[in-house]
Amino acid sequence: MMLDKIHIFFTTGTQRTLTVKRNIIYSFFIKGISILVSFILVPLTIDFVNSVQYGIWLTVSSLVGWFAYFDMGLTHGFRNKFAAAIARKDDSLAREYVSTTYAVLTIIFITILLLALWVNSYLDWSKILGLDPLISEELSRVFGVLIIFFCLNAILNVFTTLLLALQKTAMSSLILVISQLAILFVIFVLTKTATGSLLMLTFVFSGIQCLVLLVISIVLFATRFRKYIPKLSYVNFKLFKSIFGLGIKFFIIQLALLAIFQTSNIILSRVLGPEAVTIYNVCYKYFFAINMLLTIILTPYWSAFTDAYTVNDTRWMISTYRSLSRIWCIVALGAVAMLFVSPLFYHFWLGGLLSIPYSLSIAMFLYVVVMSRASLYMYLLNGIGTVNIQMIIYLIFGVVSIPLMILLCRGYGIIGILMVTTLVYLIQCCFGHIQLKKILNTTAKGIWLK
Repeated sequence: MMLDKIHIFFTTGTQRTLTVKRNIIYSFFIKGISILVSFILVPLTIDFVNSVQYGIWLTVSSLVGWFAYFDMGLTHGFRNKFAAAIARKDDSLAREYVSTTYAVLTIIFITILLLALWVNSYLDWSKILGLDPLISEELSRVFGVLIIFFCLNAILNVFTTLLLALQKTAMSSLILVISQLAILFVIFVLTKTATGSLLMLTFVFSGIQCLVLLVISIVLFATRFRKYIPKLSYVNFKLFKSIFGLGIKFFIIQLALLAIFQTSNIILSRVLGPEAVTIYNVCYKYFFAINMLLTIILTPYWSAFTDAYTVNDTRWMISTYRSLSRIWCIVALGAVAMLFVSPLFYHFWLGGLLSIPYSLSIAMFLYVVVMSRASLYMYLLNGIGTVNIQMIIYLIFGVVSIPLMILLCRGYGIIGILMVTTLVYLIQCCFGHIQLKKILNTTAKGIWLK
């Protein structure tokens, strides 16, 4: 009965719904390739370097990833404002949003790049991460290269956000897959021709992704999306307040998420050692396939909900929410199956390179299932633009999560980290459910509507 409803969900609906469903179908195929490539990359990369160096790479790259949060939420604000302009068929305003966002992010990330390179020259990353002092110079070079490519990527990613706002999520995902395939090819060649190093790994993973995005952006702006091509004459800094007003809320949420989730690798590295980072991330990558599956479905609905909310199509939003809830139930059952077969999969996947405790798989399973449900609420509420409650929840946990994770990590190991992150998403689920219900029933007032 439920499978019949899922079939109906994918084969009927309004033009908005059919656009979303086409993206979902294409994205399933594209993301399937992405998941396969990411799984192949893990053992190949560990073989290229080793499990300790791979753990160091994961920790270092997650640290540099923090800089993503310094876009002040502008990409999310841009996505909603751009999608709303398209819903109103105001191409002139949409074009100004594109050019202005590019201009502002270029100013921000060029400034961050210069400051980060200056600060990097004075830091001893081996002390900060609790690693061997002999690799201090190499870590400094790795951070420098990562920062350069990351800041360039942060500016170029406006194009992928534009695709998401236009409800072309499959095309956005395709860019990532092309990058992954290029990285896989280069890593494979290097395993046969070169000795592995952190610096070489950095150039491959960061540089190729940046190059692919740059080339595709130039080609598509010159052709298919010519009417949105960024130009200095279209920059309108008066729009910054509009983008920033919503964007600052996303920025605060992102900073809180940084404290809650992005510090886990550092805590694990310092408390349990870099190999624990590898074990945690390998287990996470396996179960994260469930969240990725749901994200394929949810991603087009962010901008679709922006469109529907802009034109007051409440009936469509209610129907869509119910259908998505049914799909989440199917996805959760899939997670149960993954848990049961996880020992066999690890053995087949890793070939004895790592040992993943079953207790960690259980904890990761619970975390991913709760996270996937919270994501359902977050994507839809983000599309509507009502994010204040999320912001408050993440701010509270942003303050208490680090000491709590350190305490529980010392007492329960890797599972202690997951106790905290699962609790965060569980609370987000509770409040997200109440808020979305109030909005869809048009009974939301005060903070529930902000």
